[in-house]
Amino acid sequence: MPPLQSVLAVSAVIAAILAIRAHYLEESRRWQVYAFKPLATLLILALALSLSPARPEYQWAVAAGLLFSTAGDVFLMLPRDRFVAGLASFLVAHLCYVWAFGIGVSFAGKPLLWLPYFAAGGMVVALIWPGLKPALRAPVTLYVVVIAVMAGQAVERWHALGSAVALAAAIGAGLFVVSDAVLAIDRFRRHFRAARAVTLATYWAAQLLIALSVSGA
Repeated sequence: MPPLQSVLAVSAVIAAILAIRAHYLEESRRWQVYAFKPLATLLILALALSLSPARPEYQWAVAAGLLFSTAGDVFLMLPRDRFVAGLASFLVAHLCYVWAFGIGVSFAGKPLLWLPYFAAGGMVVALIWPGLKPALRAPVTLYVVVIAVMAGQAVERWHALGSAVALAAAIGAGLFVVSDAVLAIDRFRRHFRAARAVTLATYWAAQLLIALSVSGA
């Protein structure tokens, strides 16, 4: 990896670690979340834009997904509950990734590859359903469907291309599913202390792998 991309990747990892740490600090030092959380995603966005892509449209689709993800990060860290706005931002981000993962390959050509993600999504919805307010049930269900499509299409892209960068995107998409599943269970089923660390670690690992898939995509 060229020096600039290496610096951006390492800086993103450091910012992500500091953001995760900040969530576990005492209240007076919690301000660090506001600095490092969006910074980590913006550094990954800069990394995606700095890479030389085989398909510029793939790069722009991934960049758009990262931009909307940054908006989602901001909404979810605000003192007042902006969960719906955050959910909408990440929904658009996943649609951008669906667009990216469909470039140059068939869409839903092998639905069996999607099945594990829909099964996992169905299990998560069933687990959190009693804790969801009625007004949230439709948007959360829609979100689960879209992220399952995103992850399934990422695997389909890897199956079609067989490249290392397509595999990176597929792994990243799978980690995104894990991240959101942990977040949903923690928020709507049962809170546990390690949830924030698991959610954010898998989230930024997912975004980093998807960003790296721009190279030679």
